[in-house]
Amino acid sequence: MKNRILKNLGLFISVNLTIGLAFVSAQALTVGEHPVELRMAAVSNNMVHISVLQIGKDGFVYDIPKSSVVVAEDEADMFIKLREIPADKINVGQWHIQVQENPLRLRIEKASGRLIQKLTFHPGQTTFLLDEGPVLGLGEGAKQFDRRNAYYPMRTGWGEWEIEIYGSCLPVPYLIGTSGWAMFINYPVGQFGLQGQVGRFVSNAENVLTSTDIYIIDAEVPVVAMGEYARLTGKAVLPPKWTMGYMQSHRTLEGPEQVISVAKTFRNKKLPCDALIYLGTGFCPSGWNKKLTSLDFNASAFGTDPRSIIETLHDDNFHVILHSFNPHNYLYGTIPPARGVDYTNESHIAAYWKQHRPVFKLGIDGWWPDGGDRLTIESRLARHRMYYEGALSDRPNVRPFSLHRTGYAGMQRYGGWVWSGDVWAWWQTLAAQVPVGLNFSLSGSPFWGTDIGGFFPTKELTGELYLRWFQFGTFCPLFRSHGRAWHLRLPWGWSTGKMGPAELDNFGGVEEPDPEELYNPEVEPICRKYLNLRYRLLPYNYSLAREAHDLGMPMMRALWLHYPNDEEAVKQADEYLWGRDILVAPVVEKGAGERRLYLPAGDWYDWWTGKKVQGKKYITREVDLATMPIYVRAGAIIPLDPVRQYTDEPVREHTTIHVYKGANGEFSLYDDDGKTLDYIDNMFSMIHFRWDEMNRTLMISPDDRMTGPVMEKRKFNIVLVPGNVRKEFTYEGKAIELKF
Repeated sequence: MKNRILKNLGLFISVNLTIGLAFVSAQALTVGEHPVELRMAAVSNNMVHISVLQIGKDGFVYDIPKSSVVVAEDEADMFIKLREIPADKINVGQWHIQVQENPLRLRIEKASGRLIQKLTFHPGQTTFLLDEGPVLGLGEGAKQFDRRNAYYPMRTGWGEWEIEIYGSCLPVPYLIGTSGWAMFINYPVGQFGLQGQVGRFVSNAENVLTSTDIYIIDAEVPVVAMGEYARLTGKAVLPPKWTMGYMQSHRTLEGPEQVISVAKTFRNKKLPCDALIYLGTGFCPSGWNKKLTSLDFNASAFGTDPRSIIETLHDDNFHVILHSFNPHNYLYGTIPPARGVDYTNESHIAAYWKQHRPVFKLGIDGWWPDGGDRLTIESRLARHRMYYEGALSDRPNVRPFSLHRTGYAGMQRYGGWVWSGDVWAWWQTLAAQVPVGLNFSLSGSPFWGTDIGGFFPTKELTGELYLRWFQFGTFCPLFRSHGRAWHLRLPWGWSTGKMGPAELDNFGGVEEPDPEELYNPEVEPICRKYLNLRYRLLPYNYSLAREAHDLGMPMMRALWLHYPNDEEAVKQADEYLWGRDILVAPVVEKGAGERRLYLPAGDWYDWWTGKKVQGKKYITREVDLATMPIYVRAGAIIPLDPVRQYTDEPVREHTTIHVYKGANGEFSLYDDDGKTLDYIDNMFSMIHFRWDEMNRTLMISPDDRMTGPVMEKRKFNIVLVPGNVRKEFTYEGKAIELKF
């Protein structure tokens, strides 16, 4: 099991490269007036590792502190150490680096001569080239979408930067220059100033001569760059399939009868749902536990036999997720503990998990670890690790799930699910959440979401705002409603005219919604429409989750990832791609009757009408309350399933493969048991579909990544769009061609 998990954490095999080195001894390398050692190593053809290390008076080199953030290894035969200025460029595999002094400067090029980045090292500060084009990344929160023209303190926490609009700050020191470079500053911790044409990284260390550790990535091909970032910080684990479904959060609970009633209402109303989430007492008057830091059930909420409540919810095919809070300040360690480590210390994650075990053994399916703003980087990662490895220690072949407020680069190795924190129910907040999600998906983890409807109620919280947020949430990895006045976060809540407990605080702008807006019967059927759409897209979405694991590609994608040479596409902050082929344009303005959006080059099909629209231009799409513009790229191959009420529900109808004519296209349809770690050992199905437009032929074959046994026969319906030409066929694990 241990080897299996290590394999999944993304320890890539390096490629052997050759070094061409021209070196002539010259003056000593210094930063300021202090001697340093420069180390350069190729990690791959597309990533180079740069370290500038202080040299003490005794000649001792102050190396970079060990960290669990980075998992990539340097090429052993591509490692160069310098203490003097070379006369010529240094060749490090496919990288050419020119070293200059006073101040220490590096010009970093590819072997082709293309400039990637320029670094200049000063005491306590490193500058770099920003050049043209938006700069993306930096994790979650703060100014969006283009990160230029702002100063980023890079402080983790709720309340660091216009919390009402942007939510929590979860900074990650990974910058992406859409002109073709990316940079991860592994050490030290610091701040970014991105004003002007030259960017600045300012160390937080008290000693301004602290060593510096930087990884530079060639991002000319964005898909390759995302793979390099996964190589650097680790591959995302594949989540359980049920996380692709809808999750409903609760707050103040009246008692066990209400817990069961909410679950039954979902099933009776045919509103698909996979998970029910319960907040802790303290953040509401009566949550699942006795008090905020407790891991014991609250009898007034879950009764005296919580196991039976959990079993009842399981019998109705719901997964149960519980809130946790107030972790120990300095979490560390692994599960199982390393040999010789004191794991009885309460800050060791094995000891902390032991406190969770009695509740976990009752059958809960996931955790919602809140807070953690004060944790160090290592402790944040250790917390993610605990909820992953701890769960596996008790259920060795069941994929864990945890949803966090905080994290850091590398969290995806343990799931990496994050939400944007407690935001206000404002229209401008909804608009801001789109770029927040895009930047986090590029630099944090593939799995992100927001509180649908906004956490804090305001006068702007209406059925219209909730629906527009719900539509956006349908195309976020985490599809979850949560917030105060929590009855309005239920899909049918707007049909009752009641908001539930208000739970207001003295924050600016937080107030009860307008009583005249509480009853809106349009909300429930439109929510059902988008829930059904989410569940019909299950085979497509689960395949995207596999792409996140294999390639480091997020589910929610900035247009830059697939259209890096289209200046208009690159700067789009209010629309995005869902996978490669679906373009989503959330409606984020009150009372909107139309939505202006940009379509990149090629033909696109309106999801709702099937109308073909030529791209590489802005268009205006009329919208009503039930419509969020969605477009599908010509050449796309989109698998759709029948509507389910939960992701594991058996259905009689077959998966339908929609082929959108007008261009060549391909898609790999992924599936597995949805629950276990067997996918690590190649126990999965991956079917490759390729559409040949000229010959009107669909070719179906096993994907090259399939090395395990072929899964059972599977029937498909094929539909050509437009035209509704249909065929049915049975796939038996062998290549087949269908002519149309």
